[in-house]
Order: sequence, then structure tokens, then C-alpha cells
Amino acid sequence: MEVFPFRGIRYNQRIVGDLAQVICPPYDVITSEQQKLYYKRSKYNAIRLELPAGSLEPKADRYQEAALTFRQWLSQGILQADGIPSFYLHHHYFEHSGQKKVRRGLIARVKLEPWGRGIYPHEETFSKAKSDRLQLIRACRASFSPLFALYDDREQRIGTILSEASRGKPTIETSVYSLSVGQGAEAHILWAITDLGVKRELSKLLSSQPLYVADGHHRYETALTYQQERAEGQCARSSVLPYEGAPIEPARLEGFAQGTLREESQRKAFNYVMMELVDFSDPGLIVLPIHRLVRGIASSTLVGLEVRLRDFFVLESLSLETCSCQLPTDSCLGILGLKPGSLVLLRKRQDVSLQTMMPTSRSQAYRELGVSILNHIVLDKILGAATSRDIAYTVDIKEAHRQIQEKKYQLAFLLSPAPPSMVKVIADAQDRMPSKSTYFYPKLPAGLVINLLD
Repeated sequence: MEVFPFRGIRYNQRIVGDLAQVICPPYDVITSEQQKLYYKRSKYNAIRLELPAGSLEPKADRYQEAALTFRQWLSQGILQADGIPSFYLHHHYFEHSGQKKVRRGLIARVKLEPWGRGIYPHEETFSKAKSDRLQLIRACRASFSPLFALYDDREQRIGTILSEASRGKPTIETSVYSLSVGQGAEAHILWAITDLGVKRELSKLLSSQPLYVADGHHRYETALTYQQERAEGQCARSSVLPYEGAPIEPARLEGFAQGTLREESQRKAFNYVMMELVDFSDPGLIVLPIHRLVRGIASSTLVGLEVRLRDFFVLESLSLETCSCQLPTDSCLGILGLKPGSLVLLRKRQDVSLQTMMPTSRSQAYRELGVSILNHIVLDKILGAATSRDIAYTVDIKEAHRQIQEKKYQLAFLLSPAPPSMVKVIADAQDRMPSKSTYFYPKLPAGLVINLLD
């Protein structure tokens, strides 16, 4: 891999004020109602770039409007490029399960490579999301939120450098605020690492090991598609640039792998993607499970479901009043809606081998995942054609329970979280978890640092 500093584009706080009012979550976790609220929060909120509503001009689509907004904010100095290529050390403060936590990441430019060549996925993806992001990148020639990737800093050589960098004066410090509507309080501190020797050492250390995408598979695959289009000259020159003011891209970019400077002409920005890199062992690295809500199950199947489940699992019913927020470690699934007022736990039967019912092409690690057991045993084998497979997703058990109580969905399948180490195990086996298997909490914000692709 090649990991480099870059000249990030950031908000001019003299104009926009507190950054807590202008950053927003990434596009894929924003509901239509939240989108409206972020539009109201500030006229400079990054929602207008990350997830534009498409209402400024009748003949312009929302991607063109995002590009127009981006160009205007650049020309008006609302957004400004840093003068020196930098790594951006990011401390993300948040609360989880009543505890205050901080996750440390490093925002950098990473050279795009095909999957398996130093960069590894861990989840399957949907094509629809990739199409949306590709249209936005084509229009704006920029990415407004970083991908989330993991690295293994066992000797803490990178961690030591980052700890030293955090002793300096921050470049950005936001007030405490709620990033997502209904989500807990969060805050951000950002340091721009500009020292030549420190940048060279970070680039060398990070470029010498594999990276594992935690969040942003769609955006990475979109970036690969965009890179190919640009390389083949399929995209017309951006309407966003040039703009009035100082040029964004430097004439030269520091190339630290060999300790030399390389011409920017050899390092086109579209060959890179912005990532926030986090150590696997970071104490603030939280992975939540994504639960499934299912409807469309035939009533006759629903009546006999408990009996069929007992052919594969040991079932235990718990009162909802005594349930905790997490499933017991010895259970593989939990079900709401099967018994009124109860959570039904599913444990593996000793006399039944679930492994033999899994796809033989998948890795051992994949076959042991709770979400794999849900997909292949419960949804495919037990329910099968008896359901239309109308499935929704949530990370909130209380929300899942509410949906069942209000009879909007028939069943909620609850999952246990996969540890961060499982991401590496699955990826190293050249396999992928089912889509929506992991939810890295909290999400990285859009608008904190912007990466130009032109």
C-alpha cells in the first residue's frame, strides 16, 4: 500500500463558526427526516454535499446541485485547502453503554489498489449504493467523508508517534453535539501533522502493512470505478474547478516511501482515496451487530416455526423484562415476535451439524457467524419460500422491539456483535461476511476533512 499526507479541504471557522453545526453523518445512515433537520441546522452543513436534497433548480439533479454548492463554497472561502500536505490525527469522543470513550484515527490518502493487493474487504456490497456515490463523485470530483479502515500496530510504533502528535495544539476542536438525531453526544479534535520527518515515518510504517476496510466498501469500489473512468478519459473536465482563488492541488507532493519528492503529475488525485485508519487494538473501536426485521412470512409457517427451529437449535425463552442489551455469548441468535413478551434464544444442538448446511465455498470463520446461520439455516432452509423476504435492518434492540409490538414486522432476529478481530480473520481467508454484518460505532462524520479528486 501507499499511504500519504494530502492537502485537505476544511471549513473556514471564521465564516461557519462552530464545526459541530456543519458536519453530518455519512450518507448511508441518514434518514429523510434527519436530512431535513441537518439542512435546517446550518446553511453550510455538509449534508448539502454528502446527501443533497435536489431542490435548488428544477432542471438540475441533486448531484449537479452538490457540485454547484461545492464550487460556490470554495470560491467564497467557506471551504479552504490547507497550505501543507498533512496527515490528520482525529480523536472522536463519544458515549457507549453509559461510558465515555475516544477512538483515535489518522486521516490520510491511500493509493487505490484492487481488492487483495494490500487492501481487503470484509463485507458484501449492494450495487445501488455504489451507483449513487459514483454519480456524486463524477459531479463533484471530491469525497466528503473518509472510508474507515483498520491496521495492526502490534508494536505500537504508529501509536507512539500519534500520542506525541496529540500533545500539540489542535487544528480543530468541536463542541459537544449530537451527530445523528437520537444518538448520544459526540465531539472531535483534529491535529494537522505537518512535520516532514514525522510524515515520512508515518507513511513508511503505514505503507508496509495491509489495510482492512471496516466501513466504506461501496465507496472504495466506487473509487476504483471512477479511477478507471478518469484513466480512460471517460469523464469530462469538472465544472467545479478551476475556481477563483489559490489552486487546491500542490505542484508537488511529498513521496515518503523512498524519502524523495515525486511529481504530482505522477500522483493524480483520482488514484487515491481518503481513509481514516484505526488500530485494531484501539480501545475506542466499537462494533455493533445489525439486527434483522422480517415480514412477509406465511401465517401457517409462523405458527409452526418454533417446532421447526427445534430441529436445529435448543430454544430458551426469556422474559423481556430480564433481558440485557446483548445476547448471551453461548447463543447464536435471538428472536422477538415468536412468543409474546419473550425473547427466544437459539443455541446450537450438539447432535446437529450446522456446518454441513453451509455453502462449501465459504471459509470456516464465515460458517460460524451468527448472521451466516441466520441467512442460510433460518431464512433459507427453515423459512425458505414461505416468506417474501421483506427485510429491514436496525442496530437498536429497542427499535426492533417497538417494530414487533406495533406489528410492522413479524419477527426480529437479534445478533451478537462480531469482534474487530473477526474482520481480519474473514478478510485473510479471502472471504466476506454477508452485507450489513457489522456497524462500526460511531460513524465518521462528513465535512471534517474533504479530499479533492481532480
